[in-house]
Amino acid sequence: MNSGAVVVVPFDPAAPPAALARLGGVPGRWRDVDRSAHAPRLVAVAREDGTGWAAAALVTARPETAYLKIVDAVGDVTAAAGAVVGHARRRGLVQIKWEGWTVDPEAALAAGFAPLRAPLTATGPDAPPTGYVRWLPGPEAAVPEPAYYGQTTHFTCGAVTALVARAHAGAVPWASLDRTAELTLWREATNFPACEPVGLGVAVRRAWPSAPVTVHLDTDRPVLLDHCTQEERDWRAVLQHASREEAGRTGLPVEPSHLPVTAIRDAVARRGHVLLLVSLAAMQGFDVPHWVLCHGAVPGALVIEDPWSQTASGDTWVDAHLLPVPDPSLDAMSLIPGEAPFRGAVVVGAP
Repeated sequence: MNSGAVVVVPFDPAAPPAALARLGGVPGRWRDVDRSAHAPRLVAVAREDGTGWAAAALVTARPETAYLKIVDAVGDVTAAAGAVVGHARRRGLVQIKWEGWTVDPEAALAAGFAPLRAPLTATGPDAPPTGYVRWLPGPEAAVPEPAYYGQTTHFTCGAVTALVARAHAGAVPWASLDRTAELTLWREATNFPACEPVGLGVAVRRAWPSAPVTVHLDTDRPVLLDHCTQEERDWRAVLQHASREEAGRTGLPVEPSHLPVTAIRDAVARRGHVLLLVSLAAMQGFDVPHWVLCHGAVPGALVIEDPWSQTASGDTWVDAHLLPVPDPSLDAMSLIPGEAPFRGAVVVGAP
């Protein structure tokens, strides 16, 4: 093993490399969560005398994304972070995040990481209270950071993305984002329990009449109903028809077209926001329609806020916040599969 060489190996908590023992063994946090869905790897730095490792970091990432997350680092933390930076650059990634379980702010800053804003919702024992980010193209590539708000139910993702978009645009104060606001907007937009694109667009226009809003939905049939019985489809279809009628009465444009990533980039470049309906199949392994917020762009990737994280797989708000997704991957995620696949989005322009 060459002096200072970087080693990257898969991490199996049931059979950790012997070299970890010299660094104090495997931290409990690395063993207690099944991170296999997020490709856990050890990025290690060899000792100069070739007798083992001087440092190691556990890194993971959601599939089809353009970042790495350092869960923890042991040994020479600065060397471990530097090794992860080099590994991420070789993979062509644009960002590294670092969960703030054990790293102190000074060490993170010394390694080129900036602190993330504290989340607005409680993190709980399964998520770190703090986190850090480093944009690999350089600090100049950093996108304006919203505060992170995690949805408090399984069905309010659409309402949360809309609220975060408006707060990020300066239309409402961040302090106003709470469960009451989340559920109130959901009640206005819901097709029980999901928010379909036209209903969500109508609710956003109703809540903020001066906001320029456009809905993109490339089908004229009711959507998000594949899991429902015929009786449930019928009454939900009536509600969706009513939303379309209200859109027509109020002049809310409903474009019967797919919103391409080039148009998303144009919208965020003009300080707009895009509420995008995606399938979680690629990032989380199960096909559930879900709203995310597109609010920034870097070369090769769009930056989103995902209001939901799967803590059972080690996925936390640090993953879901300022999440870069390559353009082709995001475009593929935006196709909602089913009996008749479709795409939907709500564009909210700059105030």
